[in-house]
Amino acid sequence: MEHSNLKRLVTSMKQNLFDQGYLDEQFYELENLEDDISPNFVEEVVNTYFKHSSRLMTNIERALETNPGDFHKLDSYMQQFKGSSSSIGASKLKNECLQFHEKCEQENIEGRSFQKVKSEHGILKQKLEAYFQLLRQVGPGDRATSSN
Repeated sequence: MEHSNLKRLVTSMKQNLFDQGYLDEQFYELENLEDDISPNFVEEVVNTYFKHSSRLMTNIERALETNPGDFHKLDSYMQQFKGSSSSIGASKLKNECLQFHEKCEQENIEGRSFQKVKSEHGILKQKLEAYFQLLRQVGPGDRATSSN
């Protein structure tokens, strides 16, 4: 694919992530931290987020299986998950975490609540992996700029 077409595709793909509510302005803030010394900063932060959030999801699943009535523990894990999601601009995922948190406060956890969190996590991971793969093809010197 021609370089200018790749660049347009990257810009369009990122805009779609914002338009569909997957990302918010915090993602732009991360992008602003990239420079010549760390041109892949956002991708590295997002990869670290997915490793950490996967461990948190495992902890939540384990807590749901072993002690589903420990709402304090579940809520603590979900607060960490929500904070991490917020820090990378994962808007939809943050909102699902917030809904799960509200269920914890009501002491009314349903399996569906966590399944929605897991589903959004998987969708976001898939979309961001595709975005970063395309971004790597464009190269660090010609990254798409924010439309912010």
